[in-house]
Amino acid sequence: MIQTILSFIEYFILIYLTIQVAYLLFFSFAGKISSKKIFAKAQKLRKIRIFVPGYKEDAVIIATAKNIIEQDYPKDLFEVVIIADSFTEATLKTLNQLPIKVVEVSFEKSTKGKALQKAVEATAQNEVDIVLILDADNHIGAGFLHAVNNAFEQGYAAVQGHRTAKNFQTPFALLDACTEEINNHIFRRGHVAVGLPSALIGSGMAFDWSLFVGLLTDIGDTSGEDKELEFRLMRQRKQVAFLDGEYVYDEKVAKTDVFSKQRSRWLATQVEFFEKYFIEGWIQLLKGNVAFFNKVFQTYLFPRVMLVAVLGLWLIFCFFFACELFPFSLGLFIALAVALLLGIPAKWYNKQLIMAFLQIPIALISILKATLNISKARKQFIHTPHGEGNETEH
Repeated sequence: MIQTILSFIEYFILIYLTIQVAYLLFFSFAGKISSKKIFAKAQKLRKIRIFVPGYKEDAVIIATAKNIIEQDYPKDLFEVVIIADSFTEATLKTLNQLPIKVVEVSFEKSTKGKALQKAVEATAQNEVDIVLILDADNHIGAGFLHAVNNAFEQGYAAVQGHRTAKNFQTPFALLDACTEEINNHIFRRGHVAVGLPSALIGSGMAFDWSLFVGLLTDIGDTSGEDKELEFRLMRQRKQVAFLDGEYVYDEKVAKTDVFSKQRSRWLATQVEFFEKYFIEGWIQLLKGNVAFFNKVFQTYLFPRVMLVAVLGLWLIFCFFFACELFPFSLGLFIALAVALLLGIPAKWYNKQLIMAFLQIPIALISILKATLNISKARKQFIHTPHGEGNETEH
């Protein structure tokens, strides 16, 4: 009886891991064989409002504001709104000297969702066509606003820009950048290739103004406001375009302690939405809403680095205790490696990438630490600092 139970557990684990690897491999191949979607030049220039929420982001916010106002979009057709939570007086004074709007906010528990709601209230009297959300450390590439406008010309109500790294000063930052590009490849490029909406990522995302105001209603205290917006979009069966190659430059994590804090917040968000939407996901699937179910299914998945570790440990276990499962498990590990490596840009394959891969054990320890802090992350706001010793590289 005990042997039967152990065999059942072993095969259950193997099936669970196989489903995860198959999911990633399918979309990775889809992203690889698909062609980049090019949006035709728009005939109409829409009015764009850019929200930049930030919490204690004095180190980076001024450079970000200056980058945005230098965009080549007509100056009377876009406005920059900095949502300042706990900024210093010196930073606020400098920001107020720029041709932007500053909305000061303060909360007992700060979240991006609540900051965005306050910004909507402060600007609601002047409606625009599109709202673009950026993080306080983001820089946008030349022509990005035109690219957003072009996608809306094709009828999309939401788009996601191609977020990529702006700093590679440490091997750990490069590893984090690789993770970003893998996620772009699988969850944006790959999903769009098979007709599913692109995943959102929290910044570099744009929405129809009226739609956004409705989506933001009662967003609550969640730290995963982008995921909540996704679920609400999928419930309405909205398509989300991916602006492949239209870059939003994002500061990557260069320190392990910051990495751990960030992943604690992400894991807490994943658990939150797994609990919240598990049942509705299956109900929506029965209604034919595959996109909504797909978003719920993603909450079942291990983070990519964690999946590498779990599958590696499983492989060692099979080698010593379940030899009959070892060949298949080895093939599974190779398939996972292929799925992930396909997402890393070819120009990044050099000796620096090898150094980045050597940081994987450190990343695993950080994720383990993050897992232990999930409960804390669900109860309080965890701030990820930016601009500490990082140099911008485009």
